[in-house]
Amino acid sequence: MGSGLFAAGAPVRIRKLMPPGHVRAPAYIRGKHGTVERVIAPFKNPEQLAYGLPAAEQMLYRVRFSATELWGDQAENPRDFIEAEVYAHWIEPQDPTHAT
Repeated sequence: MGSGLFAAGAPVRIRKLMPPGHVRAPAYIRGKHGTVERVIAPFKNPEQLAYGLPAAEQMLYRVRFSATELWGDQAENPRDFIEAEVYAHWIEPQDPTHAT
């Protein structure tokens, strides 16, 4: 998933992984559904760079999440949105059965 596989407006899901070590996807967005707000650019994978490993380029996306998607009934303002910059290897197409 290193190239621009998702276009702005694409519904996506952040992979629900909990690997040890240096990762760039906040735990609170893992497993959550959002929408690609924009395609930023490819960058070398910081998760590999942190360990001095050769780093393949990964596309970086800005993904928008609703407050209710992230915090459910605990969302202070259900109409709010949160945006996070997420690398391609954390993103997968949205499950078509998930209604946003």
